[in-house]
Amino acid sequence: MNARKKIYLLLSLILICSMMLISCKAPTGNIIVPEEDDGVVNIGLSIDSFVIERWQRERDLFVSKAEELGAVVNVQNANGDIETQIKQIEYFIEKKVDVIVIISIDDNELVDVVSRAKKEGIRVIAYDRIIRNANVDLYISVDNIQVGKLMGMYIKDAIGNDGSIIQIKGSPTDYNVDMVQEGFESIINTTNITIDYAEFSDGWMAENGFDTTSEYLSTGKVPDAIMCGNDSIASFAIKALMENRLGGQVYVVGQDADLEACQRIVEGTQGMTVYKPVEKLALEAAEQAVRLGKGEPLGLQETYNDGTYDVPYLRLEPVAVTKENMDEIITGKYHQKSEIYLNVGEN
Repeated sequence: MNARKKIYLLLSLILICSMMLISCKAPTGNIIVPEEDDGVVNIGLSIDSFVIERWQRERDLFVSKAEELGAVVNVQNANGDIETQIKQIEYFIEKKVDVIVIISIDDNELVDVVSRAKKEGIRVIAYDRIIRNANVDLYISVDNIQVGKLMGMYIKDAIGNDGSIIQIKGSPTDYNVDMVQEGFESIINTTNITIDYAEFSDGWMAENGFDTTSEYLSTGKVPDAIMCGNDSIASFAIKALMENRLGGQVYVVGQDADLEACQRIVEGTQGMTVYKPVEKLALEAAEQAVRLGKGEPLGLQETYNDGTYDVPYLRLEPVAVTKENMDEIITGKYHQKSEIYLNVGEN
């Protein structure tokens, strides 16, 4: 055997031995080489729709804060369609995002898709609205029972212990509506006030405020107060009152502290709105989403029962806003004075 063949044989033996050693150490099955983790938290945000004014503000705040913390946010708008929202969440799962934040359309229809997300190791946050029986990683919202209590207390103080009212509530698929109703009834049931008529607004359609109020007024009756699911619904209820020359004569309450609602309050056509600290809500949610995406503990003590599971709960407190405390709570903080007093002149 010449020298060249000896060298070739030696190299072959070395290569064979090396492969045998590697095969002894390698796990059975396919070897998966993980992609390099760049440390960026990817967040999917699925929004019900932009029918409600506040969601655009909160989207912008959430995205800005998350990006400030180094995260990337993919925003999807479901336009009020639950099937679209499910497909959006499935898309986020396919993209293997770290966290999915959901403003749910229907509290009962997202259980399966949330379960799929969690099985893939994706963390899920229910933003503002609980997703029932889904065991989300975080539920962050304003205290909706307290929202209802504030509405009830205002009406009770305004009309006394007697009188009749009508309710034009929000969407029947939004569990927040049930919680607001629970708080509202806990106050009204301590009086002799009667709820003469109550109706839901499918998909939070604000125009239902006009139709329901007009229909009720056509019977010849005038309510002492109208409890509306939000300020958009209240705007249409007030429109119906104005057309019947009853503007400012019926106490109307709503929630969200929309700019137009604040204008109506200082003008005297709407009595009260409930301000929910949505700016703080959006910023807190972004911070918590990034923590979850990084695998950091949230450190929350409070929980909320979603019907099956006790889930971590971050609760913010709402505030009743009237003409008397408008400047203290809203002016210069949530809306500008020149905008609030646009139609009446600044104080």
